[in-house]
Amino acid sequence: MGVRMALNLSLQGLCVLLSTMVAAQITELRLVNGSHRCEGRVEVKYKGKWGTVYDYRWYLQAADVVCKQLECGHAVDARRDAYFGQGVGPIWLVNTVCKGTKPTLNDCSHDILQDYRFLGFSHSRDAGVVCSGFVRLAGGDGPCLGRVEVHSGRDWVPLSDGNFTLLTAQVICAELGCGRAVSFLGDMSIKESYRVWPKEFQCKGHEPELWFCHNESCPGDACHRGAVQVFCSVYTEVRLMKNGISQCEGQVEMHISGQWKTLCASHWNMANANVVCQQLGCGVAVSTPKGAYFVEGGDKIWEARFHCSGAESFLWTCPVTALGIPSCTRGNTASVICSGNQTQVLPQCNDSVSEPEGSAASQESAATCSDSRQLRLVDGGGPCAGRVEILHQGSWGTICDDSWDLSDAHVVCRQLGCGEALNATVSAHFGEGSDPIWLDDLECTGKESHIWRCPSRGWGQHDCRHKEDAGVICSDFLKLRMVSEDQECAGWLEVFYNGTWGSVCHSPMADITLSIICRHLGCGDSGTVSDSIVPREGSRPRWVDQIQCRKTDSSLWQCPSDPWRRNSCFLQEEAYISCAGVRPRSCPTAAPCTGGRTSLQSPTGGIRQGPNLVRGIFSLSEMLCFFLGALLFLVLVILVIQIYRWRAKRRALPSFEDVPNEAVYEEIDYLVATKEDLLGSTGALSDDSVTKLPYYTGDGEDNTDFQPAPGSRAQKTDAPSEDYDNVEEVPVPEAPFASWVNEGEVPPGEENVVRASPTGSSLQFSRGIAGPGKEEASPWLLQGEEGDPGYDDVELNAPQTSTMVFS
Repeated sequence: MGVRMALNLSLQGLCVLLSTMVAAQITELRLVNGSHRCEGRVEVKYKGKWGTVYDYRWYLQAADVVCKQLECGHAVDARRDAYFGQGVGPIWLVNTVCKGTKPTLNDCSHDILQDYRFLGFSHSRDAGVVCSGFVRLAGGDGPCLGRVEVHSGRDWVPLSDGNFTLLTAQVICAELGCGRAVSFLGDMSIKESYRVWPKEFQCKGHEPELWFCHNESCPGDACHRGAVQVFCSVYTEVRLMKNGISQCEGQVEMHISGQWKTLCASHWNMANANVVCQQLGCGVAVSTPKGAYFVEGGDKIWEARFHCSGAESFLWTCPVTALGIPSCTRGNTASVICSGNQTQVLPQCNDSVSEPEGSAASQESAATCSDSRQLRLVDGGGPCAGRVEILHQGSWGTICDDSWDLSDAHVVCRQLGCGEALNATVSAHFGEGSDPIWLDDLECTGKESHIWRCPSRGWGQHDCRHKEDAGVICSDFLKLRMVSEDQECAGWLEVFYNGTWGSVCHSPMADITLSIICRHLGCGDSGTVSDSIVPREGSRPRWVDQIQCRKTDSSLWQCPSDPWRRNSCFLQEEAYISCAGVRPRSCPTAAPCTGGRTSLQSPTGGIRQGPNLVRGIFSLSEMLCFFLGALLFLVLVILVIQIYRWRAKRRALPSFEDVPNEAVYEEIDYLVATKEDLLGSTGALSDDSVTKLPYYTGDGEDNTDFQPAPGSRAQKTDAPSEDYDNVEEVPVPEAPFASWVNEGEVPPGEENVVRASPTGSSLQFSRGIAGPGKEEASPWLLQGEEGDPGYDDVELNAPQTSTMVFS
């Protein structure tokens, strides 16, 4: 009976536990306060109430689980500190840790579900996520141009172009924060290994995201394998307004970020005008009168500059410069007069007919010719540097570099609205063009309005080849780099403008701005501004502040900002940026380095390397020569050091080169006197009062026979053989002999106590040397008791060698 009751209680407890576990489940998940469905503050529903997640231990792994659970791709960032604003109501989750591939937040470890506000937790640390989203544009220069791909829950797959429309493209661009869809292109080839999304979306254009559009399975469950490419832009429609009516002439207005804005006349030229006229179906451009159709009370003038070549189909596909552009003066608006819907042949310039200078006919001809021709810079990495080319008689041609100088280059830069000329390049510095060569031997004064108004040989008259094509570098040419002593993709951000490198100010530097900067430099897709770096010393321009990039911008030059100024911010506000691709300058061979320089420069915003660029910029050949010279100098220094060490070693060991690595016994001249003679002597020892020690002639240790020293006047002594049993092996010395003598064994201040012979074969002791506290009559050689052979032990010690003892 007791066992049955215990079993029932156990089963009841288990049921209660299981019901508690089932009840303690998150039933729903959402993201709040983001710019789209796939980013925002994380909120979960528990017990019918929405609550937040505390950001303690909130890492990218947990954020990735949230993104996958919401079918929003992968996590791009795990946000903390209520980045998307503070929530209201309970704080349900604390200490959320997701390891491995967990499908939902319920599968991740976390503390018990309860409202942690009652334990002192605050909404100031609500967690958030930024997901890559369900759809993206891949393979383009930025997030707003490329192949349409959707996330399958595991990876990204292309969207089929079957039944794809511009309305669907509009929804995609709006979802990505990329403005409006300008165009799309279908039937893009993809790899055979790629699969396509098995459904087709059919959007109406009003849906907030592609996810909410109606979708159907592909006909016959077989989707067309052609991918679709979408082009989004903040610049969309363009129109010419005259008297409030859109016509084929008038003030140029453009739909920018949802508003119609008038374009500035600065840098507006015939190439831009031609693109507008053709885009509107209004023929070709006839002229570009500045401010001719200005209307009071219009919207703010848009300062960004378009740099069309004339061949573009839409104005928004032309390169754009917005960084550092000054405010447009009132009334300085761009205008265009198009030829109209009918086909019009522009008058050709007949330079063979000479009109009197200053006449009405000549002025009209000059105006007509100037309007019909176009000028551009090619292959310079930007619109304000490159090879000079002129459109004449329907063909683009080059200028020969004979007599080409800064005066000629000034006219080109000013005509293109690129400031002043910094350099007039020669010898096809920006590469060789193609036929024809239109002008040669230009002699501009620098004040001409158009380059073709300068004196020259005449159209098509030259004696050059394309290896002599002329080029220019203008002051509005821009280049970007990072300066650091030991890092790649991290450092002080600098821009080259007006011929000088200067700093960039860090305010406000939003995430999208940092992303574009890092991507522009080839350093990853994200970055951070470091506030803890100690400001740099030195004087330099601080060129630009308030850079505010948009997703549609593919390079820093397209981002709006304050105008160029030499002191745009304080020294402490210079931007030090660390990109996602940061690494030590000495990186392993497995990871490719971007060149080991003091600066990492933009691969897209610069000019082709070559000689004589601008002051302060070294060419590739100069850098190579400098590197090789430095390497040769280093090798010479190492060689000199080795030679010096070798010579020093030879000097230190002049007399010990041939010492064998075995015991050597040589004759030792030793001064010996009878005890009585020594005690009776009051002066120095005489040569007659001493005898020489017999020397050892045996070859082995057992040989105890001694012979008198050759030439000795003394008789053979009876010294016992055991007095010579302490002889030890002498090592090959590695240092001068003087270093062998222990300082404690040679009285300090005395000289010639121990001396090596020039041949290293004998050890001599000088006469008349007394021990400490002894008179001259008691030499330190005779301090032993009676019965001693008359000499003390002498030890010669060398560091890290065996000891040689004479007993």
